[in-house]
Amino acid sequence: MEKLILVGGQAGQGADRTSLLIAKTFVSLGYYVFNYRDYASLIKGGHNFNVIKISDKPIFSHENSYDVIIALDQETIKQHGQNLKKGGFVLGDKSLKVKNLISVDIDSILNKLQFSKIFGNNILLGSLFKVLDLQLPALFKVFKEEFGEKAPLLEKAAKEGYDFVKKKTKVKSSQKSKENYFFTGSEAISRGAVMAGLDVYLAYPMTPATPVLHLLAAKQKDEKFSVFQLENEISVICAALGSSYAGAMTMVGTSGGGFALMAEAMSMVGISEIPLVVYLSQRTAPATGVPTYTTQGDLKFAVNIGHGEFPRVVIAPGDPREAILRTVEAFYLSYKYQVLSILLSDKHLSESGYTFDKFERPKVKPLRFIVKNPSADYKRYLLTKNGVSPRAVPGQGPFVRATSYEHDEDGYTIEDSEWTVKMNDKRFRKVKYLQEEIKKLNPVSIYGQGENLIIGWGSTKGAIMDALNSLSGFRFMQVSYINPFPAEEVKKEIEKSRKVVLVENNVTGLLGQIITEKTGCFLEKKLLKYDARPFTSQEVIKGVKRLAR
Repeated sequence: MEKLILVGGQAGQGADRTSLLIAKTFVSLGYYVFNYRDYASLIKGGHNFNVIKISDKPIFSHENSYDVIIALDQETIKQHGQNLKKGGFVLGDKSLKVKNLISVDIDSILNKLQFSKIFGNNILLGSLFKVLDLQLPALFKVFKEEFGEKAPLLEKAAKEGYDFVKKKTKVKSSQKSKENYFFTGSEAISRGAVMAGLDVYLAYPMTPATPVLHLLAAKQKDEKFSVFQLENEISVICAALGSSYAGAMTMVGTSGGGFALMAEAMSMVGISEIPLVVYLSQRTAPATGVPTYTTQGDLKFAVNIGHGEFPRVVIAPGDPREAILRTVEAFYLSYKYQVLSILLSDKHLSESGYTFDKFERPKVKPLRFIVKNPSADYKRYLLTKNGVSPRAVPGQGPFVRATSYEHDEDGYTIEDSEWTVKMNDKRFRKVKYLQEEIKKLNPVSIYGQGENLIIGWGSTKGAIMDALNSLSGFRFMQVSYINPFPAEEVKKEIEKSRKVVLVENNVTGLLGQIITEKTGCFLEKKLLKYDARPFTSQEVIKGVKRLAR
């Protein structure tokens, strides 16, 4: 069974909330659901829509053809009516002008109940359940979870909508006996940070990273950590340096423009060896670009952020389940090796809803890695073989120095050539040990079988995974660790493949460029999409088949 439902309307009409209620109800019934959000940078007006894909098998992407369109306005019909499948229908108010309309007299029902217009969408939800021959208790359960004491009013509206229409089709019952888990990439990053032992989260709002700020702010009292919204991104990154220097496990969140403002301070992370985790959720650029839409255009920006050379970790999870694990790993590597860790997401992964039936446990446990009893001759930047200095924090006894200047073992500033070489070598000795650790964390994952290879990273995973069953002879290599780069594993997979197709949501194939730089393998066949929208599985299927001819 597979159904695609589009919910569309103006910003402010509740298309997103309505879609979330549909998604969570089907998840509670045991189905797998993927929820894609498409919205303009407007508070009211314009056109927003969500696509909800429902299946009795795991799914990780959406499509652009629909079994049901729930139209909250006529513009939804204008923009999406041509994509209604044969046998599909439109559900909406009787005032809409469209064929295949199951009309609901919303105004008369609201007058009967003496309810305001905000309950109109709940009437349509009830009608949808009647048309699909589903019972209302599952929807009512979600109402209660989402709205608490207000749920009975929503139930009345939905019941009226349910009684207003007749049955039209039947949804196949799910065979699962328990509910699945449904959450977004933003929720996953938040969960992973809490699991890692987060002490402080700092951010200035910027779509699409802002949801993590809101989610963590709501949890801070119960989970006993602190969340701060400062006046700008420069303040955020500088305050984060101070927080981590003082011993707190600290994380920063932003998108491309804010990340750019943080670049100078990230160089200070490199030279001072103050550990820090930065969450970068990409949006379409350059400059303001298309601010509420998706891209994978910041990959090399993340790998090369900051002036000068210093080791850093860049990790790109492909779905929310991975995002939890990778966030924990980012904290572990950052605080053990005292480096900058960057978690790379994008609008599509951050704000889409995914369904999973199980979780994996993290393979590592983040620790603060702080010396408990530093001696009187404590040297913060000791020239150890693995490049990792003994780390104490202010207040433990001896002086604990941090500086943006080059320095010696004690942290005193220097300018001579000998110590400049020593400290650079010391910092870069970490890379070898980071690479050894990362090998244990599945930096490269292989899905499916076949002599041909698809390569992707980040949120393209969902559409590629859904396409894989229709691409005979292809397997998929997902690269999750971008820096340090798993060159040996990647080169091995490429060299044993007959045909290789790179799939990326950017203009120039940035991962392909990194692969060439690190392995010497040039990837000629590239399926690139840069219209600010994510791939669908059908686009991947058609594109890969065309390139593999």
